[in-house]
Amino acid sequence: MRNNAISKEQLLEFYRKMIRIREFENEAIELAKMNLTRAAVHTYNGEEAIAVGVCAHLNDQDYITSTHRGHGHCIAKGADMKLMFAELMARESGYCKGKGGSMHIADMSIGMLGANGIVGGGLPISVGAAFALKYTSSKNIAVCFFGDGASNQGSFHEAVNLASVMKLPVIFVCENNQWAISTSQKKSSNIENLSDRAVGYGIEGITVDGNDIEAVYSGFGRACEKVRGGSGPILIEMKTYRIAGHYYGDNENYRSREEVTEWKEKCPIRHVEKLLSEEYGFKEEDFKKMQKEELTVVLEASESAKDEKEPSPEDLRNDLYDTSFAEIQWNRFVK
Repeated sequence: MRNNAISKEQLLEFYRKMIRIREFENEAIELAKMNLTRAAVHTYNGEEAIAVGVCAHLNDQDYITSTHRGHGHCIAKGADMKLMFAELMARESGYCKGKGGSMHIADMSIGMLGANGIVGGGLPISVGAAFALKYTSSKNIAVCFFGDGASNQGSFHEAVNLASVMKLPVIFVCENNQWAISTSQKKSSNIENLSDRAVGYGIEGITVDGNDIEAVYSGFGRACEKVRGGSGPILIEMKTYRIAGHYYGDNENYRSREEVTEWKEKCPIRHVEKLLSEEYGFKEEDFKKMQKEELTVVLEASESAKDEKEPSPEDLRNDLYDTSFAEIQWNRFVK
């Protein structure tokens, strides 16, 4: 028996969101096959429990920073899928007016500070956001999603160190999906758990099963409560696996089919289906019904975005700079 950390209603909500993310990614792949996307597409398949379990504890005033594999984070935080698809297809109505593409989706209204094509790029941004929250005495927090590859970047060490020194309200969520493009985490780090690095900065480090929605939800929930209470930053490593390639078109010649098959058996969506079946008697037809409903919503968003127009050439030079910047009245702090 499970520890009932998540109610039946929550479990069903989480399942639907995870299915929504998976179907969005599958549709994104189909759009890429039709050459309708304007940049590389990096899917979140196999990692859905992390985004859903983490964002369940956040509100619109809490900030998140994302990665090049950010569609799941966006959807879990409440982003509009039509605007996301429009951005993928370089439509004017997209989140960034069709100029950012798949790896640069942002929505300030829900605290989504942006996906980032730079590995580790979101780490210093999250620390800056956390500093702003502390400076204004806010009870909100910042959450930084990053991968195992980014944990070897200088930006990781600088960001965690500064957050520790200043006791900032930020949670660093390492999505350890085992592969940094084609580099195995086992070969790039000489430690079993990346969360052990927290010791060097005097903060708490936690490792959880990123494919277990209950472990993600409860583990992050405890960390969230501490950070909101002023304890300072926490590093959480969530072990998972990207069951798709690094991007659509990746030949994946760096890993074995057996490894991928083994991890597919640990799929976070299948894990939730097992819980719903064993605890609440859900049948295969129940899952298929929910999957069909979520797929319908995703396809409606995709088809609607296709009808939107592309940016005009006259708009090329717009949005390069914030024109309101010159109007800001800067105050000098004088001793």
